Amino acid sequence: MSRKILLIEPNYRNKYPPMGLMKLATYYRRRGDDVRFFKGDLKIFAAQLLCEEFLAEVNAPKLGKYVPKLIDHIRTGKYAPLDAVPNFRNSDQEILLKEYRVRFLDNRFPQFDVVGVTTLFTFYWQKTVDTINYAKKFCSETGRIIVGGIAASILHEQVLQETGINPICGLLNEPGILDADSDDIIDEMPLDYSILEEIDYTYPANNAYLAYMTRGCTRKCTFCAVPRLEPGYKDYVGLKEQIRQANKQFGPQKDLLLMDNNVFASKHFNKIIDEIKECGFERGAMFIPESDYDIAMKNLRNGYNVRAYTRKIIRIYDRISNKLPESMQADFYLKREELNLLYAVVASPDAIIEFDEIARPLYDKYFKRLKRMRIIDFNQGVDARLVTDKKMEKLAEVNIRPLRIAFDHYSMRDTYEAAIRSAANYGITDLSNYLLYNFEDKPDDLYYRMKINVDLCEELGVTIYSFPMKYHPIDDPDYFYNREYVGKHWNRKFIRAVQAVLNATKGKIGRGKSFFEEAFGKDINEYHKILWMPEAFIIHRFKYKENMTAEWWEKFSNLDASQLNRLKEIVAMNMFNETIATGDPAIDEVLKYYQVRRDKK
Repeated sequence: MSRKILLIEPNYRNKYPPMGLMKLATYYRRRGDDVRFFKGDLKIFAAQLLCEEFLAEVNAPKLGKYVPKLIDHIRTGKYAPLDAVPNFRNSDQEILLKEYRVRFLDNRFPQFDVVGVTTLFTFYWQKTVDTINYAKKFCSETGRIIVGGIAASILHEQVLQETGINPICGLLNEPGILDADSDDIIDEMPLDYSILEEIDYTYPANNAYLAYMTRGCTRKCTFCAVPRLEPGYKDYVGLKEQIRQANKQFGPQKDLLLMDNNVFASKHFNKIIDEIKECGFERGAMFIPESDYDIAMKNLRNGYNVRAYTRKIIRIYDRISNKLPESMQADFYLKREELNLLYAVVASPDAIIEFDEIARPLYDKYFKRLKRMRIIDFNQGVDARLVTDKKMEKLAEVNIRPLRIAFDHYSMRDTYEAAIRSAANYGITDLSNYLLYNFEDKPDDLYYRMKINVDLCEELGVTIYSFPMKYHPIDDPDYFYNREYVGKHWNRKFIRAVQAVLNATKGKIGRGKSFFEEAFGKDINEYHKILWMPEAFIIHRFKYKENMTAEWWEKFSNLDASQLNRLKEIVAMNMFNETIATGDPAIDEVLKYYQVRRDKK
């Protein structure tokens, strides 16, 4: 018997789609279950589900255009939205809708047999816990809630304590974990990209295959969660079959994002690169996309995730309409209205198929498929300590952009520089790296690592984008749920100063010596000045540079050693208010500058 499956990602902002849920969607769909995916406000989702049941009960497709107003009433109880619906007030339909409003208030939502919730970073803790607890309302009395992912694996006991759900730890890499009668290894299943069409959220990393070609890592870095999430290193996972199945169902994707944690550690590295080339990502690879319209229509005709591809087609119709000349827009709209194809919630596959002879020629006319460059990205980075010229020469055979190389410690500068030089020598000039800070490093270490990258860009003619990443403990009970951790060599003011600069640079440091020197200082002394600088002066650097910043620095520099130490103890805490005072006029005069708000005009 077919089960109803609800897969949920908490409503946090994230770059990459939930690979675990995409594999679960494939698993349950292959078992004949009805799978649904949601990311967003679960209260709105509950009202949306109730509205769908209401529309099915009244069988009134013409109400489709008023769905947002119906949902608004179910969720809030306000009657104003209903005034816009013709002949609705005081009708039998309104009386029935009130019953759905009562169901919303009583948390009597449509029920699912399995509700799965994924988890990501631990600093999304409260949002994740709230999502799990609210998700229980969608689970039938005989149903099951499954929770998994990064945070659930790391904080297993805390999840159990706060939600009552015993989460799945680690990977679904053995048969029978979810259903005793299944021989499927879920972790090895292809991704169901169709679920991404069911939601309004757009992941920044889209139009790409997501895959692994290795799992785990041979390193045991103390700051890293990978050894706990993927304790065993698997040095080869085939890619070709993953790509083949994705192409068959969802059409070719432009890019390839490999989430491997340490691909250079694999003894099959050459084989991995050769397979990536065979999949269409060789050096200079180009790509002509398949028609989005054709993919959606094919899956609709085959009955594959009708809900997702109905939404997709309706969005395509809207895009076509925006391209049409005004003389054609009205006829296009009226025909859609006649077939109830203005809104996905009331659109039927049969009507979409009937409308195909009108929509397809227009789509082909107004949306040309242009050739584009294809790239491959080992998104988690590669290990500079395992770089050899042979490996770098082999890696240069694929269209990698960027090559990400971790630079976690200043002590590995020689190894890191050698890796960058090797990459440049083999024509890999688009590079990126992660710079861990606030761990066991000192603030000066971050400056020197950033400066190394800037200098290498100048010397080698390459582009290196640096992404400083602040460390925080993933399982410390005082810090796992927030971003408040301060490393032993850091203080709150220094962390905030770095973040203030990065806010202005959108989190990255690129090539350009003058840009870097303006952002972080020409030398270590200027860097220290920026670290101690009032936040408003960092963010609005040019606004205050010649006046208040200069005044602050003069008074700051004129303090004697004892006064300076006292001031720094206060500033290091990064907590300023109008009442803060020491009784020393010189110190208090400097402290006034820290009370200038960042939004001050």
